[in-house]
Amino acid sequence: MFLKQKLIAIFSVAMLLPSTLIAKDYEHSDLIESFAVLPALQQVSVSPDGKKIIIMRATSKDGDYILEVRQTDKITEDPVLFGSEHMEIQSAFWLNNELMAVNFSQNIQDGNRNYYASKFAIVQADGKGDWRVPFPKDNQARFSLISVLRDDPKNVLISYDINDDRLPDIVKYNIYNGRTRTILRANTKLSSGFIPDNNGEIRAANAYDAKNNSLDQYVRLTPDDEWELIFKNRAENREQFDFLSFSRENPQEVFISANRGHDTTGIYTYNIETKEYSERLFGLENVDVDDVILSNKEADRGRLLGFSYEGKHPTAYWLDEYEENLRKAIKAAFPGKYVSLASRSEDDNQIVVRTSASNDPGTYYLLSNKKDVKVIGERFPLIDRDLLGDVKYIKYTARDGLKIPAYVTIPKVGKKPYPTVVMPHGGPWVRDTIIYDEWAQLLASHGYMVLQPNYRGSTGFGLNHWKKGDNNWGQTMQDDKDDGAKFLIDKGLADPERMAIFGWSYGGYAAFAASVRENGPFKCAIAGAGVSDINRIGASLFNRGRYGRVFQGKTVTGLSPIENAEKLAMPLFIIHGDIDQRVPVEQSRLMVDKLKSLGKPYKYLELEGADHFYNTLYYRHKSEFYPAMIDWLENSCFTDSTIAKQ
Repeated sequence: MFLKQKLIAIFSVAMLLPSTLIAKDYEHSDLIESFAVLPALQQVSVSPDGKKIIIMRATSKDGDYILEVRQTDKITEDPVLFGSEHMEIQSAFWLNNELMAVNFSQNIQDGNRNYYASKFAIVQADGKGDWRVPFPKDNQARFSLISVLRDDPKNVLISYDINDDRLPDIVKYNIYNGRTRTILRANTKLSSGFIPDNNGEIRAANAYDAKNNSLDQYVRLTPDDEWELIFKNRAENREQFDFLSFSRENPQEVFISANRGHDTTGIYTYNIETKEYSERLFGLENVDVDDVILSNKEADRGRLLGFSYEGKHPTAYWLDEYEENLRKAIKAAFPGKYVSLASRSEDDNQIVVRTSASNDPGTYYLLSNKKDVKVIGERFPLIDRDLLGDVKYIKYTARDGLKIPAYVTIPKVGKKPYPTVVMPHGGPWVRDTIIYDEWAQLLASHGYMVLQPNYRGSTGFGLNHWKKGDNNWGQTMQDDKDDGAKFLIDKGLADPERMAIFGWSYGGYAAFAASVRENGPFKCAIAGAGVSDINRIGASLFNRGRYGRVFQGKTVTGLSPIENAEKLAMPLFIIHGDIDQRVPVEQSRLMVDKLKSLGKPYKYLELEGADHFYNTLYYRHKSEFYPAMIDWLENSCFTDSTIAKQ
């Protein structure tokens, strides 16, 4: 299944001169092609001692990723190369200076069954020895890494159903010989959300209470003590309460993210010994706080460095002076860019820096000794940066007074008022945080302005903003998209005669809904992987089984597009993958059948072998999808011509 061998460094020159990689690795015919190819680089990670680096690199337009392991002081010399015969490499990370772990996946279509098999394998970075796959006899083994143990470098903690009762147990796994020891046996009381302390002991966990339909949070003082219930989160309450990690400074305190009487989530600690919560350590008025930022360095692993949240873009509030100054200095070297530290050595003498911006889909650099910078490569080297639009963060007021945060991508092609596409995010219980967005920039490069609203129902902006979407699908949630379009028209930025809506998943539902609503601002709609029949939404959308069906499922009512198909009065383009597991393709096929029976015009594109999420849309899908969408917008959307039924 897995291959490893030493090869000549194909990219030994190109990796330091990314422009040469364009002609060498890809042939492309037009602008759309440059967006359709998968990223040339997917990941870069440096070993703890800083001597080696993993580069996950594409070998074809469809990805077909390999791993290169290079010496950081001889980065242009021959790498050790790792690949896979059947499964796809998804990611890799260092377990220590000698061993790396690799995640693989494979889509399997067996008759009417369609599912993904995943594997996790350990291999020596020098290419010697065999792959070590945990639980090799279990062909459908599902497990995840819980923790690399600071004081036990030969072992890691993984979550795995070791006794086949469909509950994930916690297992200590020896990364050198494959031996296992069960640390905690899951049961109907404790079944998820296991959090280890800094010694690797599981001392926080979640449990589902079927009688009360609640997600219960438990902690314990020591591994020998009884579990203590500290919070009972009933599904109907819809409150946020999540364990994050244990405090290094005080081992009896666990960090939590919770509302605790506030509209937005903040960070607190709970002291297991005194049974008391701290005051709010960090919180913001308008956006939720995501997490604590802890040190990953061996010397002080777990030390609190700061807090993370998402405003206009991912942001950190630093408590640690060294960390703040280091990041400020690196950011100053890349003006106008969003800068993240993708990976770093223990001594910070080797740091992988990733930059991006609205006009930069991403570039990796290696910063050595805090002064020498080498370009590793661009993620999308074919894309012409001069055609990418600028992204602005705005807020507009919906008709009922609610403030809607949004992003506007302004094209460099054409002039205002621009033809405009409103592109609501999927979910809907997520939020957009835009630095670089492939679909928005694809449209902008063809002269379209793009609005991405965080409409009501989006998360990340507090309970009120989230809950205002309850039972308002296609209604006030949809008004927010219409009001965003009107805002841009009133500002003189958008052309009211060339206004479209395009979305995927929930965004596809929103496009379906817009196409059958009366008196809307849109002239056409593009529904990707969307729900057409709101009554057929499956349990997979809500996760968490019965808890999820109450927690979120009861909030999904409103306009069902298929029941209003006779009101379709605009060109409609429907796109769906034929193996979509989240929103079954039947949702689009049923709408197509309904429109056909009514004699309504539409265009339908079904992508063979495409699943729901972006990472399952390969070049073979995007090279069909993207040109069809651009052609349809340009030649069918803003005209009076009839779209041929297909």
